[in-house]
Amino acid sequence: MINQPQIVEIKEVIDETPTIKTFVFDWDFEKFGAPNPGEFLMLWNFCDEKPMSISKIDDNQLAISVKNIGEFTSQIHDLKVGDKIGVRGSYGNGFNTDFNNKNLLVIGGGVGMAPVVGLTYKLLEKSNNVDVIVAGVNKDELLFMDSLEKAGANIYPCTDDGSFGFKGFATDCLSNLIKDSTYDYAFVCGPEIMMVGIFNILEDEGILADYSLERYMKCAFGICGQCCVDNTGWRICVEGPVFNSEKIKLIEEFGKYRRDASGVKY
Repeated sequence: MINQPQIVEIKEVIDETPTIKTFVFDWDFEKFGAPNPGEFLMLWNFCDEKPMSISKIDDNQLAISVKNIGEFTSQIHDLKVGDKIGVRGSYGNGFNTDFNNKNLLVIGGGVGMAPVVGLTYKLLEKSNNVDVIVAGVNKDELLFMDSLEKAGANIYPCTDDGSFGFKGFATDCLSNLIKDSTYDYAFVCGPEIMMVGIFNILEDEGILADYSLERYMKCAFGICGQCCVDNTGWRICVEGPVFNSEKIKLIEEFGKYRRDASGVKY
């Protein structure tokens, strides 16, 4: 459960967007297990440790896609092929992938595409029809469109500024899409304010979904209680990060606030 950190060598670095890089490394699936889509890893730069979504699960390799937003992620972005990092995991409750021959919808906003890209590949392997809304602030920040389209997904890009695809937010794109489409289930990851809007639309349409949440984490295996949510007390690192529609309704803070490292609401 604790999972001792494994020191891995970076095999490939992919510049996805001006702010996001993907880091690929070998992972012994037989020894450490193959993560399920939606689970996460704890990344250690030999000084600090942060949770990261898994964006590739394939051929005894894993990858994480990291957005440069602060000191820790800036240090990760400086890493090159051959450099080493510490990794432990995987942790958490992933997406429900028990679907076959269904009409499914995947929605990812910004770096929120990272945990759903591997999910999409797995859903496609089970003969599902998968529509993917790929949302970003502009054309340069859209993730994984080409690879998902080659895999057989139907891609619906949207940008805040209209520089590519549908002009508007993911919520606007969804409202437009469901005028002519029906879905058996949906999967959502992105900024929480986006996910609240998506949740409201899907609820009105009677479409159940999985939602991947993010909170401040320390231990990642349920001991410290840092990532508990009001008022259920669920730990994002154990009971989450993925919750279905019925559970999301019970999380009072969803889309309203979260807590910082000291537990203060913001």
